[in-house]
Amino acid sequence: MSFILNIETATKNCSVSIAKNGETILCKEIAEEGYSHAEKLHVFIEEVIAESGVSVQDLKAVAVSQGPGSYTGLRIGVSAAKGLCFALNIPLIAVDTLQTLASQVSISEGKIIPMLDARRMEVYSAVFNAKVEIERPIQAEIINEDSFADYTDTIYFVGDCADKCKAVLTKENFIFLEEIKYPSAREMSKISYDKYQKSDTVDVAYFEPYYLKDFMMTLPSKK
Repeated sequence: MSFILNIETATKNCSVSIAKNGETILCKEIAEEGYSHAEKLHVFIEEVIAESGVSVQDLKAVAVSQGPGSYTGLRIGVSAAKGLCFALNIPLIAVDTLQTLASQVSISEGKIIPMLDARRMEVYSAVFNAKVEIERPIQAEIINEDSFADYTDTIYFVGDCADKCKAVLTKENFIFLEEIKYPSAREMSKISYDKYQKSDTVDVAYFEPYYLKDFMMTLPSKK
């Protein structure tokens, strides 16, 4: 019996789940404009453990969203996951954020393209098939009317970029599933369990989130 704690903080959605053998038992999450990860994450961790009736000593691993996504959100999630792994002496599992987002789509054919907002018309994206197997690696790209033009089958777009992209990506085979906006720890359960069974873990001491782009700090202007 394998209990895994899943932590997803790469976007505005602060999400925590606990899973048994790849099946989500309980998930707590909240998506707020102000990024409430620092205030909510540890509360959610305590709540899912207490309400699920699972002891921390029962945990076999902790899984964390590895990015791409918010620099601050990723740092908060990874720091919490590392702390738990060190304290409990259990492995750390890194889960691709875009795969988690794509896993919310259930289709029999076509492609799934999860996109997370970067800046202006730039997004973080990847291409998955109907089985949520990656077909084009993650990259940061500027979206224009020619983006994804080479794909002739039905394309399902998910993520928080619909508002800025659907006016540009207008081909008939493009479908925006606007209700699927953020990745959730709920969908991490199966992915993290598969990785756990394969001993696909990362070094707790040296693991760093996948930011994809360098963190940029804006300094206040001098008057």
